[in-house]
Amino acid sequence: AAAAAAARGAPAQKRAAAAVTAIATEAREVKESMDKALVRLPTNENSERLRCIRHSAAHIMAMAVQRLYPGAQVTIGPWIENGFYYDFDMPQPFVDDDMKKIKKEMDAIIKAKLPITREEVSREEAERRIRAQNEPYKLEILASIKSEPITIYAIGDQWWDLCAGPHVENTGDLPAKAIALEAIAGAYWRGDERNAMLQRIYGTAWESPDQLKQYKKLKEEAKKRDHRLLGQKLDLFSIQEDAGQGLVFWHPKGALIRRIVEDRWKQDHIESGYELLYTPHMANLDLWKTSGHFDFYKESMFDQMEIEDEQYQIRPMNCPFHCLTYKQGLKSYRDLPLRWAELGTVYRYERSGTLHGLMRVRGFTQDDAHIFCLPEQLANEIRGVLDLVERVLSRYGFSEYEVMLSTRPEESVGTDEIWDKATEALKTALDMKQWEYSVDEGGGAFYGPKIDVKIRDAIGRLWQCSTVQCDFNLPERFDLEFVDRENTRQRPIMVHRAIFGSIERFFGILIESYAGEFPLWLAPVQMRLLPVTDNVLDFCHDVKRRAAALGLRVEVDSSGERLGKLVRNAEMDRIPLAAVVGQKEIETSSLAVRTRKQGDLGAASIDAVLERMKQAVSDFREYAEISDVESRC
Repeated sequence: AAAAAAARGAPAQKRAAAAVTAIATEAREVKESMDKALVRLPTNENSERLRCIRHSAAHIMAMAVQRLYPGAQVTIGPWIENGFYYDFDMPQPFVDDDMKKIKKEMDAIIKAKLPITREEVSREEAERRIRAQNEPYKLEILASIKSEPITIYAIGDQWWDLCAGPHVENTGDLPAKAIALEAIAGAYWRGDERNAMLQRIYGTAWESPDQLKQYKKLKEEAKKRDHRLLGQKLDLFSIQEDAGQGLVFWHPKGALIRRIVEDRWKQDHIESGYELLYTPHMANLDLWKTSGHFDFYKESMFDQMEIEDEQYQIRPMNCPFHCLTYKQGLKSYRDLPLRWAELGTVYRYERSGTLHGLMRVRGFTQDDAHIFCLPEQLANEIRGVLDLVERVLSRYGFSEYEVMLSTRPEESVGTDEIWDKATEALKTALDMKQWEYSVDEGGGAFYGPKIDVKIRDAIGRLWQCSTVQCDFNLPERFDLEFVDRENTRQRPIMVHRAIFGSIERFFGILIESYAGEFPLWLAPVQMRLLPVTDNVLDFCHDVKRRAAALGLRVEVDSSGERLGKLVRNAEMDRIPLAAVVGQKEIETSSLAVRTRKQGDLGAASIDAVLERMKQAVSDFREYAEISDVESRC
């Protein structure tokens, strides 16, 4: 019977091998095609010309809309990450055919080469002109502008808007074939659902038609990588509407990946001199009044609950809890620095219209940490944080960063001296890292300067991820002190920092960057055994037990499907390694391992295969990157 099964299985194994080879070849060709097509697109941050093109395109679109639909009222129209938008209030809804008409009118305005001019007027003159146009939204915008004179940008003598600029010199400077209108959406005025619902038209604009073409390619690729679709397809997580919007349910495979990420995070922090904390999920409302969150962050906090005549608040932040922990006992300068880290779940109110998969949720876990240190320790502590950021993020394949240093805004707390010292410490740390960075003058938080790190994913998109912020506010509010060398009491410097930002959002970024193809060390299932017949199931389960004893995640597909379907399922489930198991493997006690990326790697003994897997996982590498010599070491 065994011989007959083997005979029946041999052709099937050959067909499976051919199928896997074809799949691997297809995957390589797709990747090579993407790599070839991946031209680094400019961003608003590194191209002033691009900002001008996008801002001017927004104005030209608004002008075109008001030409075609005289009853339309304009509100705001900024440039955004990949283009621009404008919000309109008009009685009839836009439809897809309107987009074509508007783009055609925009092309006519561009072709006319109308000058775009800047004019400074008094507040009274601006109000007079707005009232003459009967534009009530512009009156609200004017009221929100605190500085004078008021600046206006006009297109020829036919259209104008309140604007700070910048813009191109004339409409003919815009590359019409590098501009496209993309979508229509609804948006509340000022983002408040109590206000009027407006119609928003999104557009994209680039410096050349080739850039627009590349952007469209990347957009199509991004659709394939959408973490919401892949999360459902790979059974990683869900948002259960019966439980409420913006609340994440981690399914077994997703939860397993999360546990690996968190365990590695904890180990990295312990090795870097951090201590781990666990703090409550709620606190008396007075705590949030002390921290200032109730005064300045109330709109993003859920309503309070009453417990025994006291009001309690579910936490939107972790930092007040760490401040209270610091206050437990007077600290000496000899105790500093203190580095405390916590994977703390927080809850924030987000409007339903802003929720987006794992990227914008109402309950999420921050990889929070706070450092309490002396002023003279700050530069080295920040350098240590940046080292840890690089160490952690590079493990997930993120090695390209855009770094921004944000300095003191007009409204702030703290002395000039402490701001200057803290800003210089951040600069010193960045210089020690030899990282290039941009400076956002006045872009810091009111309580201290900060460093923000954006990571570039596999298809070139930037994601805000890590942040390092000095805080001169909370130590003052919580009366945090230490005793210095002269036996006087001083305030410590407090540093907020996160590497992932939140576990949920980072997981979404990982899904999209990997396109659901997690590396071997992170994959929920590292290898799947594909039995040719039921006669080899006992052998497969024995291999699975041996793998589990080594901490490896191997599963057996015992569905009974035909071999070709087993191979295809392993491919669709993005399993890194697969091995077809027949009578030959039982007789030789071996496995013929194939990877999704490299195809057939040949047969080896079970012990050798498992040892090679274990080495790859330990080194955060792929199976094919480990030589036989390494796996024996």
